[in-house]
Amino acid sequence: MAFNQSLQMEQLSDSAYYILLALLTPKHGYAIMKYIEELTEGEVKMGPATLYTLIKKLQKAGSILLNEDEDDRRKTYQITASGTALVEAEIERRLRMSKHGSIAQMKAREEN
Repeated sequence: MAFNQSLQMEQLSDSAYYILLALLTPKHGYAIMKYIEELTEGEVKMGPATLYTLIKKLQKAGSILLNEDEDDRRKTYQITASGTALVEAEIERRLRMSKHGSIAQMKAREEN
């Protein structure tokens, strides 16, 4: 499934999901990577190639914006209103999926 198609269906890859969560407050690239690593307690580590590829795709989809900084060496990104709506929908979708997993496990235990 192409990235823009998945956004239209309101499903994000894990990496795109974490980037949008990181950008609930504006951050530059390195801060995004550090935030994700800290948030997930080291479970998710993102390299610069993945980060900047997804940032470009999220910008193209209108989910994040590049802020103009006085310091040209540091680019700061922020989530847009549509990006916020997208990540909020994704949080709800993932909560429903977790609930489905719990129900499936419980049913399997009952059948055994």
